[in-house]
Order: sequence, then structure tokens, then C-alpha cells
Amino acid sequence: MGRLDGKVAIITGAGSGQGAEEARIFAEEARIFAKEGAKVVATDIQVEKVKAVAEEITGSGGEALSFNHDVTKQEDWDMVVKETVDRFGKIDILINNAGIGGAEGFGLIDTVDLNAWNKFMTVNATSNFLGIKAVVPEMRKNGKGSIVNISSMAGMIGGAAGVHYTASKGATRLLTKGAAVELGPDNIRVNSIHPGFINTPMTSVVLENEEMKSGALKDIPLGIVGEPEDVAYLALFLASDEARFITGAEHLIDGGQTAK
Repeated sequence: MGRLDGKVAIITGAGSGQGAEEARIFAEEARIFAKEGAKVVATDIQVEKVKAVAEEITGSGGEALSFNHDVTKQEDWDMVVKETVDRFGKIDILINNAGIGGAEGFGLIDTVDLNAWNKFMTVNATSNFLGIKAVVPEMRKNGKGSIVNISSMAGMIGGAAGVHYTASKGATRLLTKGAAVELGPDNIRVNSIHPGFINTPMTSVVLENEEMKSGALKDIPLGIVGEPEDVAYLALFLASDEARFITGAEHLIDGGQTAK
């Protein structure tokens, strides 16, 4: 019997980067967790990419749906929840993975305009609120559920030239804790994951520049960059019943960077 046997998982931002890796961790036959049995609902605004992820999963014997999903719109969340329940009958897991960063996440505080601030807060924080709000009624019907919000190590520490990014990720951290306290009596667990430098398109601005990459590696005690599957394995554990006594917690996965 698989660790996620019979469970239904919605994974946002599943078209590329960490989201796509998490979708494959849940259901790709070629990987060790394929046998764990989750049915995957992969969503993204990158329609063709997320469709390819779902087709890859079904092609290897898993069960998956894909949706064009703007996580900042409540009507899109309502659609995804309805379609998921219509197809699979329930929702057990939500991985709030969609987010923005990269080059547009940099800028000194006096150069960041209000539009940029609002965009980051909406995509990186408000979307997680909308996701939780949308799935909780279905999780209550199940008598339990697991929600994992993908934040960032930037949501744990201060940093220059990116206050709009760090603020949005810090908001996700405390949204997680507040939701965990509120939903604990419903046996719905809510946790956050805080990756450091992970090899995804979002961090390419750093990783593709040898000087910047070298500087980043010097700050990481393990001396390596993380891969999407590293985050996915942690998300898998938190989604499973093995983590039944873990809620309201932030989980750093940064090679020891914030321990310095």
C-alpha cells in the first residue's frame, strides 16, 4: 500500500520548476514515489507545459488532470475544486507552489513601485489564502487534509534588494501558522516549506551567471544547489499521514544557509 494511496493532490505552478517536479514525484512511474498512489491535479497558467506534465503522468500509468489556473482569481480556484471533486470525488492535499521571483524580485526599497509590491503580494501570498479557502470545505468533508505552502528562505530572514519578495514570502509563513491553528480542530494540517537556492527557472538569473552562482555557493554550508526533487520529497512527507502530528511549522531546505 502506497504512502499516498487513494489520495487526491492539487499542485499549483506545476508547469515548470518545483511544481512540475512535485507532480512527477507523486505519480511518475519512473520515480520511487510513483507507487505511492496519489491522483494528481496539476495547474498552471503555462497551459501547454502543465498539460504535458499531466500527460506524462497518465502515460506512465498514473491518474492526472491539468487546468489553466490563475491562482490569483477566486473563480479559477472554484473551477479547479469543482472539477477535481467531480472527477476524483474529494481533495486530500493542496500544494500551494505557484509563485514569482527571479530578476523582477530584486530592487532597493525606494525603487520598488506599488504595482510591483502588489503583484508580489497577490501572486505569492494572496493566492495561498485563496487556495486554502477553496479546499477547506472539501477537506472538512474528509475529516482531514494536508496543505503545504511553498514559501522561501527569504520568508525567514531579511535581505537587501527585494523587500517585496521577502514580505510576500514572510506573509505566507504566518498565513500558514494562522491557518494551522484555526484548522487544527478539523484535522487539517498546514505547513510551509522554505527552499533556498533551488535549480529552477525562477533562480536562473543567479545560477546562469558564474560569478553570482559562485558567490551563492559560498553562503551554503553544503556547497551545492538544491534540485526540485529535494523540495518534492519534503512536500511528499508533509502531505502523507506520516506527518500527522506536524502542523503550523516552517521547514527550511536550504543546505544550511540560514543556519550561518
